[in-house]
Amino acid sequence: METETLLARFVRGLEPSAPLAVWAHGSLAGGDYRQGRSDLDLIAVLPGPLTPRVVWHLATLHARLRHEPLAALLHCTYLTPATADDPARRHLTWAHGQLFRRPVSPVTRSELHRFGKVLHGRPPAGLLPPVPDGQLGAFVVGDQRDFWRPAVDRAPLWTRDVWVDLGLLTFARASTTLRDGRLISKREALDLLPGLGAPEEVVEDIRRRRYDGPVPPAEGWTARRAVLTRDYLGPAIDELVAAYG
Repeated sequence: METETLLARFVRGLEPSAPLAVWAHGSLAGGDYRQGRSDLDLIAVLPGPLTPRVVWHLATLHARLRHEPLAALLHCTYLTPATADDPARRHLTWAHGQLFRRPVSPVTRSELHRFGKVLHGRPPAGLLPPVPDGQLGAFVVGDQRDFWRPAVDRAPLWTRDVWVDLGLLTFARASTTLRDGRLISKREALDLLPGLGAPEEVVEDIRRRRYDGPVPPAEGWTARRAVLTRDYLGPAIDELVAAYG
């Protein structure tokens, strides 16, 4: 399988950096992975520090893998034991064909502890501090309030599949986490959306594209879908934030 081949090559390529652990989170760990569609979301823990030589090696590794069929979907954030504690700290990350820095959020940290997949080395419990429930809830509320709610007002975004999909699925997942503390997959979130009042036409559109393959949209559907999504998501986020903020 192409996924296993790429992951094996990646882990072998990390050997000169002596990784303490390599973990998968997201769809690959949560049971909703779709080869060729889902991202390969990884965390690698290196002994550290991440010197210029180590960074050069990591960039070279990703460049060498670029011809693998799924390489563009492989995203990896690099931690060290000395830098792993702070969820606000930005860590070296490879994604979308480049190196940059981003945090490992409380949601990702919670996923790793609850159902992270160990690809190499030690489990998360030995290297990553646990996430208090209050910290997880505060992050989820803040993400809905500070990122997704302002995005709803930017109408051009919602003509794109990725914004419709992630906006609705992230809202359903946030609702479940805040209500009962669970982290759910995108498939579970999709099943919950009608019960949360999401427009069923849009939910079925996401389902078809995610699980049945791309379908050319009917004339006018993209614009109509954007209106339906924004009209639902704005008030729904406001209600969620008011209840849990």
